[in-house]
Amino acid sequence: MIQGYLRGILKISLSKGLTLVELLVVIFIISIATALIMPSFWRSQGDEVKSEAKHMSATLRYVYDQAVSKKETYIFRFNLDEDSYSFKANGESRSYQITIHEGLRDIIIPSLGRVSEGEVTVEFGALGPNEPITVHLKDEGIEYTVFFNHLTGRTKIYEGYRL
Repeated sequence: MIQGYLRGILKISLSKGLTLVELLVVIFIISIATALIMPSFWRSQGDEVKSEAKHMSATLRYVYDQAVSKKETYIFRFNLDEDSYSFKANGESRSYQITIHEGLRDIIIPSLGRVSEGEVTVEFGALGPNEPITVHLKDEGIEYTVFFNHLTGRTKIYEGYRL
């Protein structure tokens, strides 16, 4: 009896097929999954340079905010030879490696001029740093400029090399 019942169910389900609505639902689910997954595979080199610029911008703002709010001195270092930057204060320090190929192109600080090799150290005191900071990132012809306003602690990111 059970075998007869199962044969009846299998016969109905095999002969029925997919309806148009079921097919549309499956296509919709696949398209949503593709839309969520594929952008991570399509990241271009420009996106990576922009991502590094955003990360550096956020780090500069963080150090400024911490130094001003805590009334402590933070030391921010750019190492152009190793394509890295870091900061250090009482009990807190972090360092970041730039992952793009060419990395830091140069840094412009009015008292130092344009620096394209070695290490640049900037002191963030209770009022922030004494001068504005301009950082240029480059990778395979794509460049981004990070401007740091020393008076407000705000940053701006521009595509291309800007002075």
